Parts: sequence; C-alpha cells; structure tokens
Amino acid sequence: METANPDPNIRPAFARPHTGEGGALSRTGFAWAVFEWARNPYYILVVIYIFAPYFARDIIGGDVLASGTLDSLEPEEALAQANAIGQATIASVTKWAGVIAALTAPFLGAALDRGGRLKPILAVFLGAIALASAGLWFAMPGGEGLSTPAIMTLLVVAYVGYTYSEVTHNAMLSVAGEPRRLAMISGLGLGLGNLAATLIFIAIALFFVLPAAVGWPFAAPLFGVDLERFEHARLVGPICAVWLAAFSIPFFLNAKDPGQPGASWTKAFGEGARSVIRTLREATRFRELMKFLIARMFYADAMAALLALGAVYVALFLQWNFLEMLCYAIFASACAFGGGIFGGWLEERVGVKTALALEILAMVVTGLVQLSITRESLFFGLVDNVEVWDGLVFSTLSDLVYLGLISVIAITATASISSSRTMLVALAPPGRSGEFFGLYAIAGTITVWMGPLLVEQFTLWSGDQRIGMTSIHLLFAIGLAILLSVRMPERPA
Repeated sequence: METANPDPNIRPAFARPHTGEGGALSRTGFAWAVFEWARNPYYILVVIYIFAPYFARDIIGGDVLASGTLDSLEPEEALAQANAIGQATIASVTKWAGVIAALTAPFLGAALDRGGRLKPILAVFLGAIALASAGLWFAMPGGEGLSTPAIMTLLVVAYVGYTYSEVTHNAMLSVAGEPRRLAMISGLGLGLGNLAATLIFIAIALFFVLPAAVGWPFAAPLFGVDLERFEHARLVGPICAVWLAAFSIPFFLNAKDPGQPGASWTKAFGEGARSVIRTLREATRFRELMKFLIARMFYADAMAALLALGAVYVALFLQWNFLEMLCYAIFASACAFGGGIFGGWLEERVGVKTALALEILAMVVTGLVQLSITRESLFFGLVDNVEVWDGLVFSTLSDLVYLGLISVIAITATASISSSRTMLVALAPPGRSGEFFGLYAIAGTITVWMGPLLVEQFTLWSGDQRIGMTSIHLLFAIGLAILLSVRMPERPA
C-alpha cells in the first residue's frame, strides 16, 4: 500500500509521539482500556438493551395505542402497527445522530492530531453524555415528563457526544502501548465495557426486577423504585451518568495524552479541516486505507443498526418482557466481554483482515437465522414452536434458540469493533492517526442513517418488523465484499 508523508504545510510545528510502551496491563494500556469500562455502559444499557426498547414500546407504542388512531384494526394488528412505529422512531433517532456526526467527526479527528491536550476535550464530550443520560429519568409515557421530541433530542446529543468521545479516545490508542500489543489493549477495553454493563444489569435485576416479580432477594424493590411507573427503565440514564463520572477518573489520571500543551486549537481546527479536504481529494494516495474505510462505512452501519434495533426488535416482535430483556442483556454482555478478548486472539492467529472478515460473515449468517424465528415457529416454519418449561423467562423453544444465537452476535460484533480499530492503526500513516480515526468515525457514521432508514422505511412500508430488519444484511454484504479487496501492508518484523 502506498502512503504519502503529510504535507509539511499542514503539519503542526511539534512532533506527536507515535507509539507507547507496555501492554494491556501496563499503566497506560490499562488506563486506556478502563475508559470503556466507564463509558460503554451508556451505549449498552440506553441505546441497545433497556431504554431504547422502553422508549419504543411503552412511550411511542403506548401513546399511539392510547391515541385511538388504530382503533379500527384488530387488537393484534394494532399492536403490530404500534410496535412498527416505535421501531421506526428509534431508527430515526439513530439516523439524525449519524448525520450530525458524519458531517463533523473527521474535522474533529484531524484537529486532534494538531491541537493541545486531548483529555480536556474528551471531558467535555463525556459531560454532554452524562447530562443527557441523566435527563432520561424524566422520560415517561402518557404525556408526563419530557415530550417525545425532547427525549429524542437528549438521545441525539448523547449519541453524538459518544461518537466524538470515541474519535478522541481512539486517537489515543497508538500511544497506549507497544504497536504489537494494541490489539489486546483494544480488545480489553471492549471486554471491560461489556463486563461493566453486565454488572449493572445484574444489579438492576437483583435490586428492582426480581423483588417485584418473585419477592427475592428482597421483599420489595429497593429505594422505593416503582416498576409500574417504569422507574427501573428510566433509572438506567442516571445510573450510567454517575458510573461514567466515577470511573473516568483512572483514565484521566493514568492514560497517556499525545497532545501538546499550549497548542492552538483554533489553528488545529483550521489545519485539520484543510488536511481532511486534501486527504479526500488525494484519496488515491491512500487507496487501501480508503477501501477499508468504504467497507467500514457499510458493515459498521449495518452492525450499528443491528445492535441498536436488535433489542427493540425482540422486545416488540418476540414480546419479551422486561425480565427477559434484562436476562438477554446480561447474557449478551457477558458474551461480548469474551468477544473483546477473542478478537485480539483471533487477529494474532489469522491476521486482522481475515479475522474481521470471519467476524462479519458470522454476524450475517447468524442474523439471518435469527429472522427465521417467530413466536409460532423456527427456521421459516420448518419447526413448530413449543413450550419447553414453565418458568419466568424464555419458556419456549423460539426464545431459547434465539437467545443462543445472540451469543454469536455478541461475540463477533465486539470482536469486529476491536479488529476494525487495529486494522485502521495498521493502515494509517504515522502521525495522522487522529485524522484517520476521524475518517474512521465518518466511515461508521456517514451512512449510519442508511441502516436505520432502511429499517424505518421497510418496516413502515411492510408493517412487518422482520422485513425491516432483513434490509440491514444488504449493507453487510457490500461491506464484506469491499473488505476482501483490501491489501494489507507486510507485517513488521
């Protein structure tokens, strides 16, 4: 792969450190990884598993049913239509957040290569996530609390802040440890993020949900939490805000900051903008890297839609209750913890490109099998659904098979995120990781509206959630095809 040295006219006057020292358990490597222990629970609890399904089903769907606009339909058909509208609304939030991030993230990333310390900038983004997340406590159905547009605005603000924090954090990966240890550092971060979410899920189950359902391990939910007012679902916003503030401290104390003290951010943004434009104009000079970014544009969009809407899909289509959703989240997050470690291991065995291709292929196949499962049958009607046991959760064969397939999605999705970051570091020109992580972010966000838009439009057009979710796999196929054409540089000795 040909790479060109950055133009001296758009480089900062100081030299950035290009590499770090140590591995995943070194002071700087572990500090970089523990950041995701602090931040990632927001995405997992709010965007994927708990708040988004609650917002789609109980606020949007509930309000639609209460409005009387679907009274002419049969009850089951009216519920399906209300669920489709809820799924489309969540897709719309993701779409608009992606548009905003796509137009701005590359310029931020390029400025990070040229500006001052990155930690203060990162603190601003984390503050935006924490404030927006805390505000979700006031998201209540029936017109109480915040209005639907206000809730959507909070979700968009937090989502954009999350993307900005990801660009900034990723720009610090190259100095977190030795180049050959970066895959494990990246994988450890994702693993810790999912482990943290798993612990929070377990706490919610033990403190609130199980006491209300079976009177165990406490006679009633702690702290007076009222499940009938959905306080257990609304509470995840404040919990994630406090968790983020508390556990970001080790990162800020110990992580290595590649920024230059006293550098002008005004100049950095100006030079960065010119560099992004120049890079896009001269894309042929970074041909293999650009092919990878285009591939990521498609497969990351598909994966983001799959993760963000997958929990909404099962909550509405398979009609899993909150306890089942909580168990689902705990199981998936525990599997995803292993996925972060598995990604680093697989990259070392078969190479990062092959590892990433295998991870994407596994997601595609598993996702299609999942869509063959309904409340009545499995595998497109080949096997009838039956009740397996009489318990609180996952009592049917469909439930159990779908849950088993979730483990594959959780492991491979997390591993693919780790592999993607490692592949970007391997392909990016030295000294410009922030800029290319900005382009990496735009590759994951410039069309992030496309997956949700496809799901939104196909769901509304067909009135069928399965048809809406099937559209995601077109993006997976395109991204995988382009990825296979990327030529990797020779691995250094």
